[in-house]
Amino acid sequence: MALTPPRRVACAAALLLLIQLGLWWPGVAMFDTIGQFSQVLAGAYDDWHPPIMARLWAALHPLGPGGTPMLVVQAAAYWLGLGLIAGALARDARVRAGWAMIVLGALPLFVAWQSVILKDAQMLGALVLAVGIVARARLGGRRLSAPALVAVGVLLAYAALVRTNAVFAVVPLGVMLLPGRRRLTYRAGAVAVLTLAVLAVSPTINHRLFGAEPTSVGNTLPLFDLAGIAHFAGDDGVLSPDERALIVARHCYQPFFWDPIGSPSRCGAISVRFEDAPPGLLKRGWVSAILRHPAGYARHRLAHLNATERWLVPAEWTSAAPPAGSERNTIGLGAPGRVARPIVTAAGWMATSPLGWPIMWVVVAGGVAAIALGTARTAIRDLALALAVSALALEASFAVVSIASDLRYHLWPMLASALAAILIASEGRVPRRLAQGGGLALALMIMAGLIARATLPSPPPGYAAMLAWDGGAGQAGTPAPQPVPGIR
Repeated sequence: MALTPPRRVACAAALLLLIQLGLWWPGVAMFDTIGQFSQVLAGAYDDWHPPIMARLWAALHPLGPGGTPMLVVQAAAYWLGLGLIAGALARDARVRAGWAMIVLGALPLFVAWQSVILKDAQMLGALVLAVGIVARARLGGRRLSAPALVAVGVLLAYAALVRTNAVFAVVPLGVMLLPGRRRLTYRAGAVAVLTLAVLAVSPTINHRLFGAEPTSVGNTLPLFDLAGIAHFAGDDGVLSPDERALIVARHCYQPFFWDPIGSPSRCGAISVRFEDAPPGLLKRGWVSAILRHPAGYARHRLAHLNATERWLVPAEWTSAAPPAGSERNTIGLGAPGRVARPIVTAAGWMATSPLGWPIMWVVVAGGVAAIALGTARTAIRDLALALAVSALALEASFAVVSIASDLRYHLWPMLASALAAILIASEGRVPRRLAQGGGLALALMIMAGLIARATLPSPPPGYAAMLAWDGGAGQAGTPAPQPVPGIR
């Protein structure tokens, strides 16, 4: 008996899940992975990493060694969600769109990163599965059942708590998925109120419900912004002259990431000083500095936004390709074999292409949103719009709250934009003028990015070398700077 198209795409998703697990078993461990598993083994949690993920890992740890339970969870959620979306499209006589979903999920960049045991992959899996559950019902002309609503709510809540900035993607997605013909202004207001509410209650959930000890993780954004303001405005009113001199001498301000300011070998003394400062002192100074130097703050944030969107940057912009193996550790986190190395290499090539530039997917999501708003409402159109809005909202948040330029932070917006594009294309009623305008914007963006990569000097390779990089004003690998008076 021949399989129907929906069953074929479902079988393909299941087969690809098994292939992924076989190639990457027992999962890839990075620095953050080791830190979280250390908390699981010790039974002591803090809020530097999302405690909800560590608590889930602790609950699943008896089911398998090391990171294997978490690899299964994030991979299964990812492929189950994509399979549900693809199956719903196939049942709706959109078989090509269904297969496009499966091909998208199997792209090396996505599947390789989804094999790394990180909060980013956990967030991606949870959101894709939530969307899949909704798509299965809505594209079939049905309302979500009570169990399905509970499952979607749990998945969205987990995604919102598993990354600090995930709320900016999760809340817009949830609000846009709500049924009914509510106006966009109503939905925008609901997004604003619910986002503030989630931000307000998240610390209480992390510290009281999950028992996570507070750390100085909240100081990272203010310190990054203060260093940027001092860099562009000359003074921020918070950092002392000696601290600003240290940042200059050791090249600790980089739009790429905040890490040199927290590194003990670079400017960690600045971070240490504020760890013991009275609560609120740093944040009050941070807000005051922004208000006194709005131009310097804007220049800093735009420089970082360009870095994290990977637009007008040098070639070989680091922290994009997924790791081929696990970092060395003594706590039982294994590493996959070499059989997946060719796929990881292909993922690296994809990461350096325009497909690996988050800014490209911002343009795609913007085009999808414009097309969706200009067409009649359907279940597919509404789902595409929800995905595009979620992607755009999270990308917009990087202009204000981001502190690093790792590509993995953009996995959900990139995948959501691609999903939305496939959905809206399957409608077959794309206004020509909007399609042409979107294509032109995309071409101009890619051309500018390629010119930048051909002309800007390349940064040094690797994380350690980037810590010592001066952002292009000088050369990496220069002798260690001399201590600055007043800083120990």
